[in-house]
Amino acid sequence: MFRKIIIALLCLSFTSVAQAVLKIDITEGFEGALPIAVIPFQWNGSAKIANADVSAIIMSDLARSGKFSPVAEKDLIARPQKLADVHYKTWRIAGMDHIVIGSVDKQSDGSYQVEFRLIDILKARQVLGYSFKATDKTLRAVAHQISDYIFTQITGLPGAFSTRIAYVTLKRDKSVYKSRLQVSDTDGYSPQTLLTSDEPIMSPAWSPDGSQLAYVSFESGQAEIFTHNIRTGVRKSRARFKGLNGSPAWSPDGKKLSMTLSKDGNPDIYILDLASGKLQRVTNHWSIDTEAVWMPDGKSLIYTSSRSGKPQLYKQSITGKSKPERLTYEGGYNASASISPDGKFVAYVHGEGNIYRIAVLELATRSSRILTDGPLDESPEYAPNNSMILFASQEKRQAVLAAVSVDGRQKQRLAFTDGEVREPSWAAVRY
Repeated sequence: MFRKIIIALLCLSFTSVAQAVLKIDITEGFEGALPIAVIPFQWNGSAKIANADVSAIIMSDLARSGKFSPVAEKDLIARPQKLADVHYKTWRIAGMDHIVIGSVDKQSDGSYQVEFRLIDILKARQVLGYSFKATDKTLRAVAHQISDYIFTQITGLPGAFSTRIAYVTLKRDKSVYKSRLQVSDTDGYSPQTLLTSDEPIMSPAWSPDGSQLAYVSFESGQAEIFTHNIRTGVRKSRARFKGLNGSPAWSPDGKKLSMTLSKDGNPDIYILDLASGKLQRVTNHWSIDTEAVWMPDGKSLIYTSSRSGKPQLYKQSITGKSKPERLTYEGGYNASASISPDGKFVAYVHGEGNIYRIAVLELATRSSRILTDGPLDESPEYAPNNSMILFASQEKRQAVLAAVSVDGRQKQRLAFTDGEVREPSWAAVRY
């Protein structure tokens, strides 16, 4: 958020353990969630794998979305394994809209055949069903893919369970902190460490195709912007000017990065063409302009500026020729914008006094609403399907990640099992 400009000048650093994962707890349910029963899948030719229980993963995914209220396994009124076993009248009386059945069959070559069926109880028929090939290493990925299919079939929205999130983990190691830039599945599993440093790592941002991350690292002793190709491991320095180099954000076509640079005096917004290395200056003001993010059409940016005296959100054409349009007026602190994938809403940090909460602004009406309780919520990030907002928060003076549904009714906490976690970024697609 806006305070990162000050934080970036401090000598901070963090650490984590490679195998530690995010533990997700749903802290507030969604009363209007759709009832669904995920029947435990039948495993044939193999014992159930604890960390790859396909039906349990699907159930967890759907619950985390805030759109569904899966029935607890102990409360299931029946456990059909085949379509012919489904007694529609019984499930209808129980108030169930949909049920999911499936199986995991071990093959002679060691692989697995995973099948599932989504059954509409009111229509009394199967409405979706697929079969997948999987290995020990890909069973979780297949489960997330099934969750995506189910989510889309029922809600009409794209699923986001097969995407990945990036974050910075931190932990004290003896007398110092160390930091790691990590990526994981959206449920915290399969963590992968991209960078370990004794210096701060900040502002990770996914490329539109999910293949790269841009971020800020202080490993050289000053703020420096890097891009890191997760597929190839190739890492490139993109900005190492004197002063501040921060807040990288990818253009929708993945060919440019917006960033905050102070090389010419005050922090202003610039755009870097990644192929040519050419810099374009967008803002030129005595104030602090930072945290620019792109509108989906790639023609304008929304950024944080102190030009009105206190941090507020502004919108401006990337040409820099048009006059900035102020978007927020309520409160003395509005910063750190994240634009919804459909371009209709902006999530941001709204501060009053010492309380910082996540709010959402509807661009068409300029109406806003607060979604979280604070006291120190920051770095909002929209899920790629508009359903949730991921953000950094604090609990018992520990940095954790949290998520809230876009209507504010469903909330969850993502606590790191060994240390703290912050700076979330949600990939648009699975790489």
